[in-house]
This record gives sequence, C-alpha cells and structure tokens, in this order.
Amino acid sequence: MNPQVWAWPHKTGLHLCSLLVTKPEESTYSVLSPSVWVSTDHDDIEKVAKAWGAQVHRRSPEVSKDSSSSLDTIQEFVRLNPEVDVICHIQATSPCLHPFHLKEALEMITKQGFTSVFSVVREHHFRWQEVKKGGSVATQPLNLDPSNRPRRQDWDGELCENGSFYIYTRAMIERGLQGGKWAYYEMLPEYSVDIDVDIDWPVAEQRVLRFGYFGLDKPEVVRLLLCKVSGCLTDGRVLISVSGEEMVSVNTRDTMGIRMLQREGVEVILISSSEDPVTKALADKLSQRTGCEVRQLGKDIQGEVKAMMDDKDLDWKEVAYMGKLTVLFN
Repeated sequence: MNPQVWAWPHKTGLHLCSLLVTKPEESTYSVLSPSVWVSTDHDDIEKVAKAWGAQVHRRSPEVSKDSSSSLDTIQEFVRLNPEVDVICHIQATSPCLHPFHLKEALEMITKQGFTSVFSVVREHHFRWQEVKKGGSVATQPLNLDPSNRPRRQDWDGELCENGSFYIYTRAMIERGLQGGKWAYYEMLPEYSVDIDVDIDWPVAEQRVLRFGYFGLDKPEVVRLLLCKVSGCLTDGRVLISVSGEEMVSVNTRDTMGIRMLQREGVEVILISSSEDPVTKALADKLSQRTGCEVRQLGKDIQGEVKAMMDDKDLDWKEVAYMGKLTVLFN
C-alpha cells in the first residue's frame, strides 16, 4: 500500500505559510510510509510547500479554472500517479487538524474496509425552511417540533461535514469521490475550524493557540506561575488592627489577572519565604480570595521549587515566576 496525503490550500492570501507548514509534518506523523503532496498552480505556494518537505503536484490549466472542483484536480493527480491507491484530501484551511485524526480515520479504510471516510462535527442548530422575502408563506421547522423544543443537553444534535479532510480509495476517486462503503469520522468542536472568509481569521488564530498541533515537540507554554505574596501580590505591608488581626491589601486587578490565567489552564501558586512569612489565617484568606494554593518555602527555595516541578512533571521553561529574582535564583 502506498497512501498519499493530499494538502490543497484554497486560500492563498493571509498567513499562507502558516496554513501550509502545519500540514506536511502533521500528515507525515499520522500515516505509514506517506508521501505528502501540495496541489497548486501558484509559484509562491510551490516554494513554501517544497521548503517544508512536501512534494508538489503542479495543476494543469484544465483543472485550475475558477469552475474546477476538488474532484477534477484529484482525478488528474490519480491519473498521473498510478501507484497510489489511497488518497487523503486535507484542507489547509482547517488548521486544528491533528495527526491522530488522520491516523484513526485512515485505519477505518486500511483495517475496517471502508472505501470513503470524511470528517464531520456535531452541531446543535434548529433549521427552518427558507421562504421568499415579502411573501405570505410561513416558514416551517425542518428538524424540530416547536411545541416541544429540546434542551441542548437532551438533544444529540446533527452530524455535519466540516470539510477538514476526506479519505478515499482509488476506485472511489475514479467513480466520483464519496460512495461505496462510506463512513464519517466525528471531530470534537474545538478541532473543527474552517477559514472561509476574512472574519474567520481572528477566531481561527485563537483556536489554533488552544487546540492546534505544533509538531512532535511540546510547545513552550507556561503551565505554572509562582507569585511572591509580599511586594508582588501585595504592597509589602502588613496592617495590624486594634484587635491584633493582620491584614494585607490586594489589588482587584491582580486577582482578575490570576483568574484569567487559571481559565487558560495555568496553575498559580502564591509563595512566601521563611524570611517573610504569611500567617496561616492570612494564607487561608488569600487562598479563598484568589483560588490559589499558598505555600511557605524554606531556605532552599530553588530546591523546593524543583521538587514541586518534579511532582507536576514540569520543565523550567513551563514555569514563570513573579517576584524578586534573588529569592528564587540565588
């Protein structure tokens, strides 16, 4: 078997390089003995594709027209490459596609005997019949009973093609894409991103940061923030009431910032040292206020932090620190 992985970018403008370069590495990791191809009639796209290790199928003028379909181009590719018997057509405008998606979908063909597999996403939209504007015809529901509208959690939704990828056997390509023994591969909504118009870009960029694939190496992402209580979270002063109760002042903007980090999956730990201890009562209140654990570190601060990192399976590049540098790195 000689599976081919097909990356065909339809959008050749903004961030062209970033759309293309994620695909060859992603595809190569996901299938056995692959060859990765980019189909194009554009010189710049060809240069980017080759620079990142992909082969290029230079489309003929006959299949490079505005009216040309994906099928026209893929059938041309198959005619010119008779050794190919499985084709995975990847949309470069779906940047949150991961290797495991392709691997699992390909195995549905190679191990389960399907001849066509395509990606879908589950959506929960109530659809209504379209009517002409200005007419007197009332619209009708297409997939719901208005008198018994289900809650989202009580409705399985509908499976819709998301255009992320299509995998076919050679026979299906020659006969006209989908058909035979076909099956869908369901992707989770967070991975189902499609760039079609310019307003899709900002959403796609943020989604890629959270759910994109960055290669076999783990991206350098901060997962733990150590924040010094005195002089960082507070102004370094401890106020004492008449009754002897200790109090500190915490800026609400700091607590808002901490919560933003926590929502992004960053763990925040408040730390104090033996030289500047925080009483247990005060630590409990800070923890309740910020939602963070409060730890008091001894003289070997760096050693204690390293032990903390080992427990959480973290590297130094995944840890950020706010406070006096000499406290942690003396």
